[in-house]
Amino acid sequence: MEKTKKKFRLFDAILGTVCLTLVCESVMPTAAIGNTQYFWWILLLVGFCLPYGMITAELGTTYPSEGGMYDWVKRAFGPKWAGRVAWNYWVNFPLWIASLAVALTDIVAGIFSIELPIWALLLIQLAYVWLVTFLGTQRIGESKTIVNIGTAFKIILLLGIGLLGIYSVVKTGHSANPITSFGDLFPSLNLGELSFISIILFNFMGFEVVGTWVDDMDNPKKQIPKALIFGGLLMAIFYILPATGFNIALDPEVVAELDPENVVEVLVTLFSSVGIAEGLSNTLVIIAGFMFIYTFIANIASWSFGVNAVAKYAADDGGLPEAFKPVNEEGVPYKASIINGIVASIIVVGGVIANYISEDAGANFSLFFCLSWITLLISYIPMFLAFLKLRKTDKDANRPYKVPGGNFVIKVAAIVPFIILVLGIIFTLFGDFTMEYIMDSIPLFAGVILSFIMEEIFVSRIKKN
Repeated sequence: MEKTKKKFRLFDAILGTVCLTLVCESVMPTAAIGNTQYFWWILLLVGFCLPYGMITAELGTTYPSEGGMYDWVKRAFGPKWAGRVAWNYWVNFPLWIASLAVALTDIVAGIFSIELPIWALLLIQLAYVWLVTFLGTQRIGESKTIVNIGTAFKIILLLGIGLLGIYSVVKTGHSANPITSFGDLFPSLNLGELSFISIILFNFMGFEVVGTWVDDMDNPKKQIPKALIFGGLLMAIFYILPATGFNIALDPEVVAELDPENVVEVLVTLFSSVGIAEGLSNTLVIIAGFMFIYTFIANIASWSFGVNAVAKYAADDGGLPEAFKPVNEEGVPYKASIINGIVASIIVVGGVIANYISEDAGANFSLFFCLSWITLLISYIPMFLAFLKLRKTDKDANRPYKVPGGNFVIKVAAIVPFIILVLGIIFTLFGDFTMEYIMDSIPLFAGVILSFIMEEIFVSRIKKN
């Protein structure tokens, strides 16, 4: 008997959208900007998130496929540019898995105030890698319970941090970053501040994955735009509130270290400031820590199918190795998930060895995470230009949802986020353009260059249609 496929309802799609775009571990670095983060959040919500969401809603409903962004770019610019998108879109994923594996052990060490031996680091991190690898072999409809629970945990954690921070200020009158005047909310001319903008952009990414869920939805043409709109509004709330909590609890220089253990410090600080007894505080920190860890599992579960589908699409065109092609009985490209697990395992093992030598696990998380978000941002650049070209060359296509506005508005909606993406990548790599920042970024430069070389090797093998 044929197995009945579980369907993704609108409620599931909205929660899935929130789970995709709401990434707990990336909220903290944005607070490192300080009080001006609110300016950047609002600017990027309007200048990037809103047009990005509308564009992906149009492309996803006009050209629904499990290839998602790869398919849209291929239609516009051909298989070679689509191959570049596929490489960057895929390679960020095992890097992200590896960074979350490192973050997981950092949080375990933090909530229990212990130092994990090297064998424990390897065991826990590899166990996480292969758990999410297994989940990646399932359709999103089969994993929706994990995704929904993960979304609920994210909401509880992030709203809790935000509300605790606000209550702490009301009760004690103290903030690590007090706002003394309206001018404190506006950015300075410090270029170093701009290096954190890309992490806010990273927080917005994921809307296009919703387009790969079409086969699991009852009415995707109606559900996708609604999921993106409602999910985007919820996402904005759930990011700004916890960023406020981090901003109240910790000095920006501490937050800027990109160390997951700082999450534990935030929780302890906030619980203490609102008068929670030490014993209860310790218990709550442990509970919150494990909820945080669970969100790492839900993150990968919600992204896996979209990323793996794009990898399979590229493999079918010769842009990625044939190993990405095989699918299981559920139609899931399971070999792509296994490849993710193998690559992430190699990165994790290398990171643990490097940590053993340098005794700086936080640096490993920072490097893996930064490489992940830069390669992801790079993959999105052609999409906005593809949108403009398809509007021009494929005018007769049935567009159930269209970005509103005339030609000028449409061009602005695509070009502004395109420019923001490019600037975000430049400032992440070069920061304030000082020699000290550039020297500190050498491992990041090396990773980006290596990724580019491998990308072009694969793309060179693609034959033009």
